[in-house]
Amino acid sequence: MMHAPGFWQRPPGPVARLLSPLGAIYALATRMRMRRRGLRLRVPVICVGNLGAGGTGKTPTVIALVERLAARGLQPHVLSRGYGGRLKGPLRVDPDRHRAGDVGDEALLMAGFAPVWIGGDRAASGRAAVAAGAELIVMDDGFQNPGLVKDLSILTVDAEAGFGNGLCIPAGPLREPVAAGLARADLVLAIGPEQARTELLRRWPALEQHTVIGAELAPRPTGVDWAGLPVIAFAGIGRPEKFFATLRRLGADIRAAHALLDHAALTTRLLQRLAREALDEGALLVTTDKDAVRLPSGWRGQIQPLPVALEPEDWQALDAAFDRLLAGRSG
Repeated sequence: MMHAPGFWQRPPGPVARLLSPLGAIYALATRMRMRRRGLRLRVPVICVGNLGAGGTGKTPTVIALVERLAARGLQPHVLSRGYGGRLKGPLRVDPDRHRAGDVGDEALLMAGFAPVWIGGDRAASGRAAVAAGAELIVMDDGFQNPGLVKDLSILTVDAEAGFGNGLCIPAGPLREPVAAGLARADLVLAIGPEQARTELLRRWPALEQHTVIGAELAPRPTGVDWAGLPVIAFAGIGRPEKFFATLRRLGADIRAAHALLDHAALTTRLLQRLAREALDEGALLVTTDKDAVRLPSGWRGQIQPLPVALEPEDWQALDAAFDRLLAGRSG
């Protein structure tokens, strides 16, 4: 694991231009892969994906969707690659038995909201989920995976990061060109502050041809009064600064903010160092909900997680898409 290069978020310069032929090859490989025929399940499949490397809010989006679908009386199951886990799929995640090292932190977090299946073979995981009673499938990532036919594809975009410099890996952050990805998307979720969403639409006018839904990640209630509370914060997610910004908006007094690599191992040595720092500062040690599921069991009561939830500006477009999806499949 490594941090994304800084030039990915700047207008293309000499390094990006030098690497752009490799980016073109990467884009071609994605296009060729997506020509493969996927398996059509007998239940609807919703895919939540993105166009680039790094976090865009896919996991909170999946959680919000399965909660919304469950409120309709449906039984959605989630498919996850199980990134960072040692176990191979298809395998149903058991939160009472599995740990993040087994199935990955994202899968373990989502398993608190709906049945989750891990595995690189999305078709095999999908078949297993349907056999276990899934009435609908929600894929966490997999927009560039052709294993299953998708009935509804939702792209998540970090409104502040956008699509970076617009180039493909390694010249930029994208897995495929913006135009190619948008052509397969049914809805776009732009996640971030309103000002950032406005700027995103200005920089990428192609989005105006699509249904773009604004959304933000808001903290779930924890019972903690954050106003003025001294905290030592750490986060091993795609963009740790988003977590730190959330704490600041809540009024927390951040004495130190430690940005770790995405999915970074939370070793005893690291946690002991952070705990000593918090003790010296008289501060609360706090992390994200995704990091919290990676904590060794002995540390979970000592570190405060701050979970977040996706809050769309308006559920109307998503609910209408669900209505069409379910009506089409029932017919």
